[in-house]
Amino acid sequence: MAKPTTYATPICLFLSLVAAVGIVIGFVQQNPLWAIILLIPAVGYEVYRTEGASTKLASWGLLILLIAELICVVFGVHYDLATFMEQDSAYIAGTVVPLGDITVVFPMVMAALAVVLFVRTAGIYTKWLAVIIFASMVSTVYLISPTGFGDLIRSAIRSVLWYF
Repeated sequence: MAKPTTYATPICLFLSLVAAVGIVIGFVQQNPLWAIILLIPAVGYEVYRTEGASTKLASWGLLILLIAELICVVFGVHYDLATFMEQDSAYIAGTVVPLGDITVVFPMVMAALAVVLFVRTAGIYTKWLAVIIFASMVSTVYLISPTGFGDLIRSAIRSVLWYF
């Protein structure tokens, strides 16, 4: 059953503002923690709004990865997935994601899941939330690792060109 949309527009506007504030403060202080923490309400609302099996799974995956990223950033957890998996990249959610430090890989995967949600959801509000999540995760990748950001952009371009 479709979720009510009576207050969805003001909620999405508010969540957009909160996420934008997190991104701006994150860039000013060079600290990705702000973008991560202030994105939690948007991801929570995305979990609430999604209804399909695959989109519900993607939104729950986003929430789990966001909490894992928060823990990794707060406690300084760094683990090299490329060494563990013995490969430089992985195909995740339709996107080739460069592997490396988990604090960079998690937001890359979340950006890929946001693209999946944008493409697979029918509702305008879930698409809106997916854009908020994507922008926050791209910003987070840049704040954590500008070189990882370059890898993400190259990977995204390759993925888009693959479709054509």
